[in-house]
Amino acid sequence: LRVFNAKTAELICHHQVEINQSFPKEGWVEEDPREIMQSVYECMERTCEKLCQLNISVSNIKAVGVTNQRETTLVWDKETGEPLYNAIVWLDLRTQSTVERLINKAPGRNKNHLKHKTGLPISTYFSAVKLRWLLDNVDEIQEAMLDGRAMFGTVDSWIIWCLTGGRNGGVHCTDVSNASRTMLFNIHSMDWDPELCRYFDVPMEILPKVRSSSEIYGCMVSCLGDQSAALVGQMCFKEGQAKNTYGTGCFLLRNTGTKPVMSEHGLLTTVAYKMGKDEPACYALEGSVAIAGAVVRWLKDNMGIVQSSSEIEKLAAAAGSSYGCYFVPAFSGLYAPYWEPSARGIICGLTQFTNRNHLAFAALEAVCFQTREILDAMNQDSGVPLTQLQVDGGMTSNRLLMQLQADILCMPVGKDLNNVTLEIRFSLFVLLCFVLCYVLYAKMKRFCSGAFVVGSQSCDRQQAADGVFTCCHSYNDAVPLSRNDTEIFNKSVDPDY
Repeated sequence: LRVFNAKTAELICHHQVEINQSFPKEGWVEEDPREIMQSVYECMERTCEKLCQLNISVSNIKAVGVTNQRETTLVWDKETGEPLYNAIVWLDLRTQSTVERLINKAPGRNKNHLKHKTGLPISTYFSAVKLRWLLDNVDEIQEAMLDGRAMFGTVDSWIIWCLTGGRNGGVHCTDVSNASRTMLFNIHSMDWDPELCRYFDVPMEILPKVRSSSEIYGCMVSCLGDQSAALVGQMCFKEGQAKNTYGTGCFLLRNTGTKPVMSEHGLLTTVAYKMGKDEPACYALEGSVAIAGAVVRWLKDNMGIVQSSSEIEKLAAAAGSSYGCYFVPAFSGLYAPYWEPSARGIICGLTQFTNRNHLAFAALEAVCFQTREILDAMNQDSGVPLTQLQVDGGMTSNRLLMQLQADILCMPVGKDLNNVTLEIRFSLFVLLCFVLCYVLYAKMKRFCSGAFVVGSQSCDRQQAADGVFTCCHSYNDAVPLSRNDTEIFNKSVDPDY
């Protein structure tokens, strides 16, 4: 939670709380909806205490906005206000058999059968298949459905409903950027689609009302999905402008204006934002990578290769190269541009010389190579290649990663903002729009303030380009190995597969 001065756009105070994830089975990822709300309340309380310590009255707060994980799915009881199951997180894989069943009934078993309406392939990533799994497998949700007590929403809907009264008149709504990630939303009509709901057998009465990204919802005035919030925070309001966020996953969005562009190269077409009831929706092409920062956590928590996330930069710098070791971190399958849920992570090219430093370097390279793949697809779809990439997210504090990214993309990465942070730039934009708070995107402070140019560390641009061609070719050779049919893994994740 962050509080800004409405006159100067200065960050006054902030507080944050980490939310735990649980992994009850292989490939399953959950969060406790009660813990999500408890973290919100704690952040509010601690931030208000800090305001009081600064002799600032809480009554001076003029506007509140929310940003959130987009596809993470919840169902709760509107009479008791209690969640009926844990939130199923966006990268959860339990729905593989559900996805296969849905694809099997599509003409030609085409996973893009619904893309003309949704902009999305049928995938474990999106909310509709998670909701279908909940309806099929959780008795409490089935009973609540029959009794008319069930409410569905992504994290934004849950937070807004709780903060605006909950079971005592809480507002059950979502914004267009979150709705467009459910596979139940028609990105052309900008509303829930009856045909899509029938396809997934989801009753429309449990869905939240769809609103624009900037209007009053009870005590809230703004809602944006996290990656849309990053696009807004990067001031990417013009057609063709793009940003890449390096968080748990990696998300490259390019503003395509007021007309949706359907990808022919494995990208998503999504609603970026709609800044008011009567304003037109703006769309984006998106390349989604499931595992980016999560690979560092895996090296730390699962393998013990690093003791802290910050240590990976030192290890990788000590190696200076992966020496032919390539890492494809397909822990949750492969997202864009492949959409292969059955893919599994691999590390190849190991020799007796390979040590943990080389694995650290290969992990960072993997993030960069995945970004290169989706950027290439985006350039093919748009027909106008990007010449510079704006970045944000926690991993951008890793200067080696950002330099590798510049070299692998053969373009500048980052943007020199002359010490003006993205938070302040976004706040100025909010003020310009009469304090209609679009979103206060917490991750923006990690924006890389220095520009990283191709080959600036050890070689010139041509040498960098030549090296990148060789490395990308080797990485691309490794990817098909992760995409082999691995039914033994699929069955361990989903017994019904």
